[in-house]
Amino acid sequence: MQRLFHAALLLAACSAAPQDLSGKVFNFPAETKTAHVTLKPSKENFNSVSVCLRYFTDIKRSYSLFSVATPSHQNEFLLFKNKNIGQFDYLIRDKGIAFWGHPEEVISWHSICATWDSNTGIGQPWFNGKPGSRKFIYQGDLGGRPIIVLGQEQDSHGGDFDINQSFFGLTTDVHMWDYVLSTCEIQRFMSNINFTPGNIINWRSLEFNITGNVAVEEKQPDNC
Repeated sequence: MQRLFHAALLLAACSAAPQDLSGKVFNFPAETKTAHVTLKPSKENFNSVSVCLRYFTDIKRSYSLFSVATPSHQNEFLLFKNKNIGQFDYLIRDKGIAFWGHPEEVISWHSICATWDSNTGIGQPWFNGKPGSRKFIYQGDLGGRPIIVLGQEQDSHGGDFDINQSFFGLTTDVHMWDYVLSTCEIQRFMSNINFTPGNIINWRSLEFNITGNVAVEEKQPDNC
């Protein structure tokens, strides 16, 4: 019976119709070079970007949190936790900058946001409500048939995954906007209080496809 329930849940998770995943997580339960979730954006060209998500893992190596690739750029937009203590790599159009201050605690939920303005080229991460440095990354618009992947880092348009860069753990509340979020809006996301959902990727109305060993599960409460 449990297997039938899991199969039905997985089938539903892979449907094309948008789903409200409020209170749910993607569980990547094992280290693989295949398991991933592909997200469908509401548009393909961006002149600014904000991405927010929450995750839980005990990985102590490098791993990808949010990977966007196009035919011309494998790292059109990439949020990547480096194995170096506190280092967070932020790549746009294959141009990367290291930020510092990423929380190192394992067995704990973390909330991360990252913003980028195409006019100035400035990007900024936020870690658990605390702002990171504002640094120049890339100036210019993004776009060109993007593929958005959770769980793996794309080294080509939709593929060439490396198990040593894979994510395993839990991911939830993934949102993407085509503008720079205000400080107040970011803080509302961090506190999970009445924030505006993403207009490009919206966890509450998500179009996605699961490949491999990934489950959609209820998020366990922090306390009873």
